[in-house]
Amino acid sequence: MDAAEIKKALEAGGLRCTPQRYAVMAFLMAQNSHPTAAEIFAAVNRVDPRSSRATTYNNLRDLVQAGLVREVAAEGRAARFDATGMRHHHFICDRCGGVEDVEWYAVPKPASRALGKRVLRECELIFRGLCAKCAPRPASR
Repeated sequence: MDAAEIKKALEAGGLRCTPQRYAVMAFLMAQNSHPTAAEIFAAVNRVDPRSSRATTYNNLRDLVQAGLVREVAAEGRAARFDATGMRHHHFICDRCGGVEDVEWYAVPKPASRALGKRVLRECELIFRGLCAKCAPRPASR
């Protein structure tokens, strides 16, 4: 995604394109990993030391609320952020805490009575277990 596309995405999300917000979004768009807020702040701050921690965290909140970035919560660990435009699920490793993308497939909606008066916006899955690096290796013979 180039600069014009990032600016257009921010505006479509109802957000002004400030230099700090642009830097956060550009960094996330260039990542295959799912960085934490602290990692995003460190990377953005290396490029523009005027960007504060609070501004970075506030921009992440705004990007999540605008639907441009997804927050992936891992139990007992720092939340991670993802700006991959394609819909996908996530796999979180119990041992190393790594977050990996899993190909999207439609999840059946629950029966309306199961939700009560709640209004469902989206349903995504988070798979948990051991990633390929952390899974036990079969004993060789």
